[in-house]
Amino acid sequence: MSEQRRPRVLIADPIAEEGVELLRQYFDVDVREGLTPEELEAIIPNYEALIVRSATRVTSRIIEAGRRLRVIGRAGTGLDNIDVSTARALGVEVLNCPGANSVAVAEHTIGLMLALARHIPAADHSMKEGRWEKKRFKGTSLDGKTLGIIGFGRIGRQVAKRAKALGMRVLVNQPRLTPELALEAGVTPVDLPDLLRESDFVSLHVPWRPENENLIDREELALMKPTAYLINTARGGIVNEEALLEALNEGRIAGAGIDVFKEEPALDHPLAKHPKVVATPHIGASTVEAQKNAAIEIAEKIIEFLGGTGSVAETLSLQMVELSKVVPHEGVDPKRVERLARAIEADGRLANPPVVAAWQDKYIVLDGATRTTALKELGIPHIVVQVVDPNRADVALHTWYHVVSGPSAEAFLDTIQRVPGLVLEPVADKATAESALRERQALAYLVLRDGRHLLARLADETSDALDVLNAMVEAYTDWGEVDRTLTTDMNTLTRTYPEAVALVIFPQFTPDEVLAIAGRGRRLPQGITRFVIPGRVLRLNVPLDVLRSDEPLPAKRRWLDQFVREKLERRRVRYYQEPVILLED
Repeated sequence: MSEQRRPRVLIADPIAEEGVELLRQYFDVDVREGLTPEELEAIIPNYEALIVRSATRVTSRIIEAGRRLRVIGRAGTGLDNIDVSTARALGVEVLNCPGANSVAVAEHTIGLMLALARHIPAADHSMKEGRWEKKRFKGTSLDGKTLGIIGFGRIGRQVAKRAKALGMRVLVNQPRLTPELALEAGVTPVDLPDLLRESDFVSLHVPWRPENENLIDREELALMKPTAYLINTARGGIVNEEALLEALNEGRIAGAGIDVFKEEPALDHPLAKHPKVVATPHIGASTVEAQKNAAIEIAEKIIEFLGGTGSVAETLSLQMVELSKVVPHEGVDPKRVERLARAIEADGRLANPPVVAAWQDKYIVLDGATRTTALKELGIPHIVVQVVDPNRADVALHTWYHVVSGPSAEAFLDTIQRVPGLVLEPVADKATAESALRERQALAYLVLRDGRHLLARLADETSDALDVLNAMVEAYTDWGEVDRTLTTDMNTLTRTYPEAVALVIFPQFTPDEVLAIAGRGRRLPQGITRFVIPGRVLRLNVPLDVLRSDEPLPAKRRWLDQFVREKLERRRVRYYQEPVILLED
């Protein structure tokens, strides 16, 4: 009888009625708002789906208690009130609606800017008290002013669009902002310190995650103009509230517009009561249209998920795919490939699935290039991969720098100067080198042990940048010992690597650049890119006989789903909440 019943959906926070009615066409829906954590934990075993907004916290205890739970839906953007790692580890899908409220939050941001610039709340209050203080409330225009946007996702882009319509110049700080997107949006990408120094208004649109806590602190506030305003419609905790209060009291910034607070509800909050602050109670997304859009979107996603195959493997982002479609984005060491192929063959299993990103009709390897190449050497037709979105907020792409050790700096220079198509150009200092690299006017820059800085540039326009870069790295790798580092201070490095003669610093690549290069069948040099990927599934231990068999791909996918389901039931999958960086296969 239980197999015939309709799936049950619990709505724990208020959503628009349109979404509720849509869900009721397919499922048995209960709306239970205001549940305590204990009450939610007690009833969640009866439901296949749970829908929340921001009020309900979905903890690991609640998720673990949901024996039937298959999906959690957030009728909004942020997932900071949901233990996403526990959900993924237990095969529970987590869905949200990142675009549903973008326009509403962007409009609220512009509203706060206008309210501050024109003293609208104070003027309204003065009128209501029977005063006519026209001279007191002389404001400032937005036209011609500079807006600095920190975080250029969906909401940030909507804010930029509206700000430009008001005649504002827009600066953007976004680590992964591509030149194409900046050009399309008509904005100027800058470093955070430059944005803070130049902007008349600074608006925050970054997601909440630990590394963004106190992103705007005393040091950042000190860079802002005394006439500038800070706007936060993103998340509380991104701004150090104590530091902001000090800056306002000391007149170091002109004011702030705040819709979000570290602790909510923020009752009797000193910032909310400050005369230079326009505060609202986290209503950026609270429009009829935004709530309706979010409710319908999350309902549609829940319907699609529960109405589909409900693959447990795919909930963990695990897929069985054709190995011929899996493409490394970086070079590999043939000797390491050979050693690993022998080890995999002897072990008889694939322990850790490579992490890939879907790109057109291919899967680009983000981590596990040696593993993937070793399986190809063994003639394996299929492979299990973990598919991630490299532009996901919690996935980071950094660049490794190379410390090169050898007999002397001059011998190092002599080696790479022989690379066809490469020229070395001395520059005055680190700042000049960094600027050239940021503008992609060089392939890399070199810091020698004696303090000299040189740009590695193409000799002429006919040379292929990727070919020359690979040849340069190959040349000094064959010449000396190469270690990877994230440090750019040569004095520090020479204490760790006494024989170091040079540090090679590469540009910061974007995920889209990496995917596009690999999608064209090209590769970056080995050991430059560093993807930090939370939520790694490790020790899956897929038998090599399964991957090697002649069974068709659909049959192997069904096998994988059952294999993962059994492991989850026995809690045999190791799922890492923290980022895991694998430097060796």
